[in-house]
Amino acid sequence: MNILILGATGFIGSVVAARLVADGHVVTGLGRNPARARLKQQTIDWRRADLSRMTKPADWDEILKDQHVVVNCAGALQDGLSDDLSATQAEAMLALYSAAKRSSRPLIVQISARTAGAAGDLPFLATKRRADQALAASGLPYLILRPALVLGRNAHGGSALLRALAAFPLVLPLVHAESPVETLSVDDVAEAVSQAVSGGISGDIDLAADEVLTLADLVGLHRQWLGLPPARVFALPRWLASPVTWLADLSGLLGWRSPLRSTAMTVMSEGVRSSKAGSDLATTPAAATLSANPSGVQDLWFARLYLLKPLVISGLSAFWLLSGLIPLLTLEKTSAHFLPFMPEAAATALTLATCLIDIALGAAVLLRPLAKGALLGMLAVSFAYLAGASLLESALWLDPLGPLVKVVPSLMLTLTALATLDER
Repeated sequence: MNILILGATGFIGSVVAARLVADGHVVTGLGRNPARARLKQQTIDWRRADLSRMTKPADWDEILKDQHVVVNCAGALQDGLSDDLSATQAEAMLALYSAAKRSSRPLIVQISARTAGAAGDLPFLATKRRADQALAASGLPYLILRPALVLGRNAHGGSALLRALAAFPLVLPLVHAESPVETLSVDDVAEAVSQAVSGGISGDIDLAADEVLTLADLVGLHRQWLGLPPARVFALPRWLASPVTWLADLSGLLGWRSPLRSTAMTVMSEGVRSSKAGSDLATTPAAATLSANPSGVQDLWFARLYLLKPLVISGLSAFWLLSGLIPLLTLEKTSAHFLPFMPEAAATALTLATCLIDIALGAAVLLRPLAKGALLGMLAVSFAYLAGASLLESALWLDPLGPLVKVVPSLMLTLTALATLDER
């Protein structure tokens, strides 16, 4: 069969795509930036598209041609600079259904979520519910699959946060430590999609393993998986998490997809549960999912760096902003360093220009779409500063305050930020 997968570059979508290729199907993968996926999975026909801009039936006509199945693995947690929930999770899907009804009427497999509960009215679940209801009423053949918390060899979002919390030194600081959590292997999701494609299942199915863990239990399992000794759980009061959630929401507005945003915290406040209605599919418990994929040192590095990444980005931003703002307060004194080499007007102009460049880079790195360019700019400017200072005033390398030596750790931190910048 010809199968179109939306969100095929994601955590779930990439596994589903690989499984359907192994089943012998012809798979087309849709994603916003499939360049790297095209190198990794060359048996898939990759196409670049942004669902948030495909909100009219005509936007789907060409890509749906000759497709027998559409699997929607795309989604987002919260509105922000990088995501528009209404457009991506609702309007694009309604346009897809309309286009599908006038084409080959493909089977639609929707990877959704449990949309009831404390977070049910938040945009994340409200938009999914709108799409689910429209699909059920569309007259198209469909499967709505509602998996519990999905675990796998790779990690993204909530599963990445579990690993980061598990690697926390000395204690495990948790909010909602006793909240119930059901899990599911990503391979189980791929198996369910495979069965739907072959006509084995349809309808609306909750999918979860036959066990209920607490959040503390699940983090403890991940700590054991990482090869770390047991640590005591330190239950944090909910109010203490509010500043972190606020900062995570702010980062979302800047384009960063933190799993600590308010939507995730609201969902976790009541836990991740399912009704398990309508499903007799085989599922894998959390411990078995983890043991089937033994961790390596790269997993430990990822877990330890995950929560450091926002600190690295914000630290670099503060460093460059202050490097630009502080000299502006004493512009005449700062520009005096250049007077032995150029006229006063030129020295003042050069000082002002370098300050504005530093401020621009410090602000730009906070914006996710601009972060890579800003980090590369920081490297270029740092090397230019070092080269210029070494040529004009090499004695600064021996200065007790180390104005040039201090640039070197900044370069190392910038390289670290670049190395960890990718989200998937």
